[in-house]
Amino acid sequence: MSLNSVAAIYRFEMARFRRTVWQSVVTPVITTALYFIVFGGAIGSRIQDIDGISYGSFIVPGLIMLTLLTQSLSNASFAIYFPKFAGTIYELLAAPVRPIEMIAGYVGAAATKSILIGAIILATSTFFVDLRIEHPLVMVTFLILTAVTFSLIGFIIGIWAKGFEQLSLVPALLITPLTFLGGAFYSIDMLPEPWRTVSLFNPVVYLVSGFRWSFFGQGDVDIAISLGVTLAFLGLGIALVLWIFRTGYRLKS
Repeated sequence: MSLNSVAAIYRFEMARFRRTVWQSVVTPVITTALYFIVFGGAIGSRIQDIDGISYGSFIVPGLIMLTLLTQSLSNASFAIYFPKFAGTIYELLAAPVRPIEMIAGYVGAAATKSILIGAIILATSTFFVDLRIEHPLVMVTFLILTAVTFSLIGFIIGIWAKGFEQLSLVPALLITPLTFLGGAFYSIDMLPEPWRTVSLFNPVVYLVSGFRWSFFGQGDVDIAISLGVTLAFLGLGIALVLWIFRTGYRLKS
């Protein structure tokens, strides 16, 4: 692998991130602050503690995960779709750059952006609630794995999309609803049967649960299962991206 090729793509994408810092950073922070004001303040004051955790603190991992998923998808999908739209993707494909180098550059940049935003939101949350992180290494691990995994999925969406409308189709109709229904703002143990069992088929449940466990030492699902599901999604994303480059799906037409 040529690190120079990876670094060139990575630097280009990070430079674009710096040019759009208001949209990329400030907007998610303001949105998160509003969540804390509405959910943590107005609604949270009327909700009793969940497993000994105040509601305002309880929703912090869910808010970070919600932002991480949506930002990873949008960053990676737009990064690869725009060269397709502008026609410059063919120059990149003709250059002496291996597929793995292109993937590492685009996905690495998208994941870095998402992790930075997640860290900023984490810092912002400390102004609203008392927060503790019992397992910081596990938190960082889930943060990186989730960002990379959904950046890969976003990369796939960017290659698949034929128009700007399709870029927002999957996040709007699939990812965001799954996140809201994945225990971001509540514990799935609060759900009656059979809805609790149905929730276990939602993959986002395992991401949110594992991330929340790193904060409070407890989650809706065993931490080992959450980590296993996250790694399985990462493996699936890598396999799909490698298949796309091997077959040239929507890249050579």
